[in-house]
Amino acid sequence: MTSLRYDQKKRQAVAGSETTVRQRKISSSEEQNVKAEQFVKTMGADFYTGVPDSQLKALCDYLMKTYGIDPAHHLIGANEGNCAAIAAGYHLATGKVPVVYMQNSGEGNIINPAASLLNHKVYAIPVIFVIGWRGEPGVHDEPQHVYQGEVTLKLLEDMDIRFFVVDRETTREELRQALEGFQEVLSGGKSVAFVVRKGALSYDGEVTYKNGHTMTREEIIRHIAAVSGEDPIVSTTGKASRELFEIRTAMGQGHQYDFLTVGSMGHSSSIALGIAVNKPDKKIWCIDGDGAVLMHMGAMAVIGANRPANLVHVVINNEAHETVGGMPTVAGQMDLPALARACGYPHAVSVDSFQELDRELIAAKSRDALSLIEAKCAIGARENLGRPTTGAVENKTVFMEYLGRTDA
Repeated sequence: MTSLRYDQKKRQAVAGSETTVRQRKISSSEEQNVKAEQFVKTMGADFYTGVPDSQLKALCDYLMKTYGIDPAHHLIGANEGNCAAIAAGYHLATGKVPVVYMQNSGEGNIINPAASLLNHKVYAIPVIFVIGWRGEPGVHDEPQHVYQGEVTLKLLEDMDIRFFVVDRETTREELRQALEGFQEVLSGGKSVAFVVRKGALSYDGEVTYKNGHTMTREEIIRHIAAVSGEDPIVSTTGKASRELFEIRTAMGQGHQYDFLTVGSMGHSSSIALGIAVNKPDKKIWCIDGDGAVLMHMGAMAVIGANRPANLVHVVINNEAHETVGGMPTVAGQMDLPALARACGYPHAVSVDSFQELDRELIAAKSRDALSLIEAKCAIGARENLGRPTTGAVENKTVFMEYLGRTDA
């Protein structure tokens, strides 16, 4: 019987298995961890699909260095549910067990396929999930990760997914034993998970992510803030919101104009739509990213069908999941303006220079029609980029108060 390890003292059983509870305090100076290549060899799978996570950057970089994007061995999906379905297709075609990697925030996206497709009471399709544990209790993290971190293991329990926690003290032999203990579960058509703590995996190789674009995201956002003036902005999760926050500070402005979507990746445009249709006399701006657009692309169809004349949707496309390490998205192979027009956006353009950007931003601000602007962007950010110094609830409160004041 597999020994499963985690930090929640009161849970002594997980999915019918005995659990060994070990409290661990890992200092930042400790070097012991599992090498990404050892982890992959131990898993024994030859197909990986997932959505990149900073906690799993060592694994992601190793997969990119080893396979790149190879449909036979490695695919980066649009969202975690998409990856679970891709993995199911792989199993149906080969009979082998695939690996799906993701941040724990992606558990919400896999609940449907895990419960209604993979589950042993439905098609009994086994998958190995590798999950980065952001917001682990007792480990400082950003506000959007706190509650998700608290329920990470419970959600796996609720989905009847056995798990093993990987930390800096985990040895390759312990991984091997855990996987060996999971074989009966996998053979029975059930999925399992390896939950990876901060710093548990490492990779000594170097992978450089870049594209041929020249505009930087921070400067693009600076131009948007200058043109939008005091119009409300909804910005997507990750570095875009952090940069917008610092730009406001540098400009001596308050933060009441902006709703910073620090979590809920892929939903900023839907939030902006909800605001736009209820504030029809206000110009509403959405600063989005290519990875976020891909994650819930159906939102564009809903926006296009409703055509809010006061919404400007700016997609900063660097063709990468840059906030979590730089792994590529498929957005570099898409005609995003054509997609937007097909969804019903009456105006959609792509720009790759600041001159073009300013021209299109000014036109969109004065236009009484839904607009999309794709801004082609380089990969990268300032190393000293900070984080918002205000809390999420405070951000919501001042933003709502601002929206209310603008009605007067």
